[in-house]
Amino acid sequence: MAVMPIEVVRAIADLRARIAGWRAAGERVALVPTMGALHAGHLDLVRAGKAKAGRVVVSIFVNPKQFAPHEDFGRYPRDIDGDLTKLKGVGADLVWAPEAAEMYPDGFATRIEVSGAAEGLETDFRPHFFGGVATVCCKLFSAATPDFATFGEKDYQQLCVVRQMVRDLNLPLSILSVGTAREADGLALSSRNQYLSADERAIAPVLHQTILGIATTASDPEAVPTLEKVAAEAILKRGFAKVDYVAVRDAETLGAWRPERQGRVLVAAWLGKTRLIDNAAVGVKRK
Repeated sequence: MAVMPIEVVRAIADLRARIAGWRAAGERVALVPTMGALHAGHLDLVRAGKAKAGRVVVSIFVNPKQFAPHEDFGRYPRDIDGDLTKLKGVGADLVWAPEAAEMYPDGFATRIEVSGAAEGLETDFRPHFFGGVATVCCKLFSAATPDFATFGEKDYQQLCVVRQMVRDLNLPLSILSVGTAREADGLALSSRNQYLSADERAIAPVLHQTILGIATTASDPEAVPTLEKVAAEAILKRGFAKVDYVAVRDAETLGAWRPERQGRVLVAAWLGKTRLIDNAAVGVKRK
């Protein structure tokens, strides 16, 4: 017997109608926001949502509001047929794949302004980014009205920004975080990894290896600038073209890290024409 494909809706009205039926049956709903080109990390997000809610909606929308004109919006990987097959295999209930005109109709003029966790790091290099992320996430949450939304820790600053937005705006959902999915050699899974050449792919795991070195040795905040500088130099020596940042920050606020608090090492660097990001937890130092 043929396996029925997963249901896809395009309009917000159709999405709300389907979710209203689930709500009437007393079911909870999890949302997994994605831009498609799904990999194993995205499927982990679906499984996490399924563990918390009876129904899982996966949104697939390459959000133009978070790309600057010089960035890769036009060539960002898209594979809707492959995505649907993968999602069917992990038990997703519905795919919401709106067109840009559905999300941003003529006359759309509202944008969420973010600060706090959004300040610095990515914002220093992509000042448009988190406003676009916060705006689209708020629209996704408003349309789907989920009980939970799942986000991966690979995009760690994004996770912190979304959590802050939900908290600050009293949005009625919980944000679930899921650990970074990795290749066997430690490279964080990313839809953009397919941009890498074979030679670049062989170099790429250096990023995770280097920040793990900081994560396991950081203990004195005064030594952090030196650790960050040495790590950036090591990444460049191993073949990366440019390091945007290596930073040890407070894991919750992304402010300055203190050893009695959980910390996070965050990195962004260019390998050829591909920008990779990663992070690693710095353990709490007990007295």
